[in-house]
Amino acid sequence: MVRGGFTLIELIFAIVVISISVMSLPMMTQTTSKGIEGNLVQEAIFAASAELNGVVTAHWDENSMEDDKNGLARMIDIDNNCSDKRLLGHIPQPFHRRCLDNSDTNPLDGTSDSDIYALEDMQHGTQNIFDTDKTNAQGYKKRYNSQVTISRPANFNGNSNHIKEILLTVTDKDGNKITVLKTYSANIGEVDYFKRSY
Repeated sequence: MVRGGFTLIELIFAIVVISISVMSLPMMTQTTSKGIEGNLVQEAIFAASAELNGVVTAHWDENSMEDDKNGLARMIDIDNNCSDKRLLGHIPQPFHRRCLDNSDTNPLDGTSDSDIYALEDMQHGTQNIFDTDKTNAQGYKKRYNSQVTISRPANFNGNSNHIKEILLTVTDKDGNKITVLKTYSANIGEVDYFKRSY
């Protein structure tokens, strides 16, 4: 009569395999958690990049607008270099960039006009990127914050009158800096689209 069963070696081998599996579970969980956290950080940076793209669509300044607030933004004549509404290098065609007649206002004065969507209106203090109050990875997202500041750069090829620096800082819920995204906006006005007439 033959009886089935495990040999001592098979039993020891099974115990060793189960022990290795149980010991590796915390390491696998930790690796998975780090991967999830890394993905959330990347998603926060992508969201901040999209926010920065939205900021640069604003007008350079409220004072860039002519009388018609729904019209085109124009170049502010900060250094009194415009003549006949043109700066040196402007193309003398009807739909190209133009200077305003005159502007004595400071383009970084922070003046707000609710009818004009300008860079200074895009500044904000710390706010949640994902628009959620979750504070841990359970549920939707961890909390990551963005802050937008607009300033005149300290040194931009010797002349920063016509440049604004846009900084978007991403921090975690504890205030640790994740990254800083930077771009610039120039006082050059807008070009109108050519319109055919029939």
